[in-house]
Amino acid sequence: MSVIILPDAQDDLLSLQEYMLNKWSGADWLKAEDEIFDKLENVDAGRFNGTPVQELASVGILDYQNVYTAHHKLVYRRIANDTYVYLVAGHRQDFPTLLIKRLLKLDRH
Repeated sequence: MSVIILPDAQDDLLSLQEYMLNKWSGADWLKAEDEIFDKLENVDAGRFNGTPVQELASVGILDYQNVYTAHHKLVYRRIANDTYVYLVAGHRQDFPTLLIKRLLKLDRH
């Protein structure tokens, strides 16, 4: 079992890091980062399950799940025994728009 953070989700993390370091402190970012990775480890180990992404579930796509931290929403999909992270969004971001852009980007690959 492993957590695989896809390149776009890595970019999300870097953008969130930049934002948080500009608006908050380094300690706040480290706390948020720890919370993100702790949540992903719990999901990967089967100790925590997310819920289907509502925007996708409404059209019958139930493979993608989301979980929340204090400040972020994480979208992942379990494939075999691995957890693939597709999107990391701050709670203040426009999640439906981010999701659509990400799906359109995935569709082009």
